[in-house]
Amino acid sequence: MAKAERFVEADNAEAIITRIEHKSRKIESLLKQYKPVEALKTALEGTYAMTGDERCKSAHWIVVHRAIMAIKDVDGMLSSLDPEYYDILMKYLYRGLATGDRPTCDQCLRIHEKLTEKAGLGCILRFLTDTVNTV
Repeated sequence: MAKAERFVEADNAEAIITRIEHKSRKIESLLKQYKPVEALKTALEGTYAMTGDERCKSAHWIVVHRAIMAIKDVDGMLSSLDPEYYDILMKYLYRGLATGDRPTCDQCLRIHEKLTEKAGLGCILRFLTDTVNTV
């Protein structure tokens, strides 16, 4: 598969945004049931990082941000989160830090510290060197 084929075409952006909206409703339902870890897992599943469409990336960030901000027990969340999500979560934490929003940055730093303790520095290095899967 060529690199260009891995990116979603702009024609499919509306379909992706529709799926993200559906995911958002599911996450809100999980959060109302006081299941923030399940909400975060749902938000991180099937991330649309492979699209070059900024609208899709922004829509997905909003969904992930909502789930990240609902996490109260970071240690509990990380022990419940499968290691396959660590790198994806790290990418979104750096996106959150880039916003400059104080509450978002505070939460992202709290999670970043614990995630780095649990997953090691490899997750940061993979984030820094990954030029294909940007969020």
